[in-house]
Amino acid sequence: MTETDLVPVFDGHNDTLLRLYQSKDADVEKLFIEGTQGGHIDLPRAKKGGFAGGMFAIFPPPIEKSKRSAVPPAPSDTEPLPPEIPRADALASTIAMASILYRLERASALSVCRSAGDVRNAMAQGSIAAVFHIEGVEAIDPELTMLDVLHAAGLRSLGVVWSRPNAFGHGVPFRFPSTPDTGPGLTDAGKGLVKACNQLGIMVDLSHLNEKGFRDVAEISDAPLVATHSNVHAICGHSRNLTDWQLGAIRESGGLVGLNFATGFLREDGRMNADTSLDIMVRHVDSLLQALGEDGVGLGSDFDGAMIPAVIGDVTGLPKLLDAFAERGFGRALIEKIAYRNWISMLEKTIG
Repeated sequence: MTETDLVPVFDGHNDTLLRLYQSKDADVEKLFIEGTQGGHIDLPRAKKGGFAGGMFAIFPPPIEKSKRSAVPPAPSDTEPLPPEIPRADALASTIAMASILYRLERASALSVCRSAGDVRNAMAQGSIAAVFHIEGVEAIDPELTMLDVLHAAGLRSLGVVWSRPNAFGHGVPFRFPSTPDTGPGLTDAGKGLVKACNQLGIMVDLSHLNEKGFRDVAEISDAPLVATHSNVHAICGHSRNLTDWQLGAIRESGGLVGLNFATGFLREDGRMNADTSLDIMVRHVDSLLQALGEDGVGLGSDFDGAMIPAVIGDVTGLPKLLDAFAERGFGRALIEKIAYRNWISMLEKTIG
């Protein structure tokens, strides 16, 4: 028996809804419930890996004739921002992925959770606890009428931007080496969106947001600052990672950062290379613990949205990471905090 036996994982970010949407399979419920080759998360593998739930992201994909990886194949310090996408396209894909989420719930594959209490109840019942999250809010109009509709439908967490500009702000390009200081801050509509999220009880995710946008959220928001899937810039100097002052602002607010498993945001060379060790993941977590304290660190895998270390492979590899924490000397209580307790506590503070 290891230190991490029976520790469930609540994860800050996955793109499984996008994978199911892009599969074009008419029976996505069967695809998820029975499992499939490829990808990172389905029901059989989730149960095997101790995956108890997380933020299920809806990400409006780029409108391109040829699909490209979210992260360039090789590090570049001149990588441009991906282009904006039309609101009509974003709205269509957002609604389609929300439909998939609720079809999965109707099929008893997961439970859509609107509060921390819902998450606890779902976990206690052995059901995957899914929080409705949007990554890049191009589907929302600047007047925020769609925000009310999405909130009523269960939206409880959103990232203002993906790594492209929209009506609300600017994302960071996928540059390495680069700081996150890559463009202007939030627009007036973006500032209004943050205030509205505070009022509605929607968690605001800082991942993908550039430095000036981050500063704007920190100044405006009355909620803890959260980056659901970001790493330490001092270890991997990628524009997507968090600098010392950003980590300091998150700690001061009582916020949280989820470790991103994407190899290009872990490695010191910024490369997408599946031959990436557990050691570098533990090193990022060690640094996050030093910067944020034991209550400020979680996991934010980016499953189904990134190249992850081969040693993890998919969601069934989560126990290997928790075992690596135990080998590093983390006690059971700390491992449980990182694995799920800190996320549930943060949801209590941000969505209720």
